[in-house]
Amino acid sequence: MNRNVPFVITISREIGSGGHTIGQILAEKLNTRYCDKELIRSLEQRFSLSWEKIEKLKGEKKHWLADFIQFISPLPTASTLGIQDSEHQSRTEVTTGDIFMAETEILRELAAEGSCVVAGRSGFFVFKDHPNHLDIFITAPKDRRIRRVMRKQGLDEASATALITDIDKARENYIERFAGTSRYDARNYDLVINAGNSDEEQIAGMILSYIGFTQQ
Repeated sequence: MNRNVPFVITISREIGSGGHTIGQILAEKLNTRYCDKELIRSLEQRFSLSWEKIEKLKGEKKHWLADFIQFISPLPTASTLGIQDSEHQSRTEVTTGDIFMAETEILRELAAEGSCVVAGRSGFFVFKDHPNHLDIFITAPKDRRIRRVMRKQGLDEASATALITDIDKARENYIERFAGTSRYDARNYDLVINAGNSDEEQIAGMILSYIGFTQQ
């Protein structure tokens, strides 16, 4: 990856691995945009959905069920999705495919404005043809992930374990459907890092060293 021209660093991560914080540190050190909350806000505005609803619906393997329609107010039109009305006059619901299209569109718009660090959002697949990108996957032992989720979200062990299981399954379903691969396939990434024995600052430092960035 060449830091002298616009670049994209994608951080795919398991929940509870610390990947989100690592991405924030990288963006701060590299003085570039961190694409996470920005994207979520854009999706919320586009679909009038909460982050929780977006995450849940992303894991669905089919069209949203009818009872989810009540959460969409107002119902997104074809024009808000960048789709020609003439081609989709009969569309009456939003699908997980629409969510993927929206995420892809927003991510590429953000990257076109300059260098960025992207957390999740299928970034490794969205930017696979980008001329200057680095794809990273952050994993961690299950017990460490559980402890981190318990601490960050104030959950007991059983609840944290259930949350991790549900989110892992939803994210894997989403990647398999739209990227045609597993997010656990190491061939999708330039770097795969086990966060089990290092903290977020140390891991960010490893990545910065890998791209030849000397911290001041």
